[in-house]
Amino acid sequence: MASSFYSNAQHVDFESVLGMDDHGMVSMFEALMDSGLRGFLGCPAVVYEDALVDFFENASVRSGVIISTVGGQLVEISEERFAESFELPIDGFGDLSEIPKDAIFDARSIVSLSGEPINLSGRKNQMKMPFRLLCDIMAKAISVKAGSFNAITVEKFSLITAVVCRIKMNWAKFLFSILKKMVSAGSKQAKGFAIQISLLLATFPSLELGKDILVEKDPVKGNPAAEHYSLICADIELFVSCGHR
Repeated sequence: MASSFYSNAQHVDFESVLGMDDHGMVSMFEALMDSGLRGFLGCPAVVYEDALVDFFENASVRSGVIISTVGGQLVEISEERFAESFELPIDGFGDLSEIPKDAIFDARSIVSLSGEPINLSGRKNQMKMPFRLLCDIMAKAISVKAGSFNAITVEKFSLITAVVCRIKMNWAKFLFSILKKMVSAGSKQAKGFAIQISLLLATFPSLELGKDILVEKDPVKGNPAAEHYSLICADIELFVSCGHR
């Protein structure tokens, strides 16, 4: 089912969120931008549904390059092409295990609602609201995990730490490794990156991508941040059932 590719797809409207009347939220999104993820999370929210299905059905990894066919046309996506398309950093840590333990320790207090270091085996309600939202963004749009998003995991919190503590990450390597897992036979990695793959496919002039689905958002009007989650991060799954603009 095509909808399974959209279940974790999210788009961050940075222009809207940076204009919010909420210092905590704005600071969090500024840190997210500074991390180098703006081009990836904020790219145009357009999905080519048929092409996306074709891509996943035919994709494999050969010598570190993703190979697929879309509409009978060959598609090759290298890590370099992936990085350039989203202006992703190519220097820094390429694996979460490389993040310093002292940074994770510091972040446990920085994001805490009570001021006490949060329990990494607990739930995200231990965190201040901006960081609960950041937790969701990192889980759904970056690591692309299925299931409950209320629990904190070491992986989720490592991603949060990278943003909050301004740790230099090789996001190109990290994100491309996730994409390779998505198209590898037998992998348990959930499918995702719907808008990002659509943007990549649009860079191949020979492809007939068909009708696109455009995610449109209302402007944020200054209401409480928690009530505007759907305006900040457009959940593309909501638009799949429409099948048209």
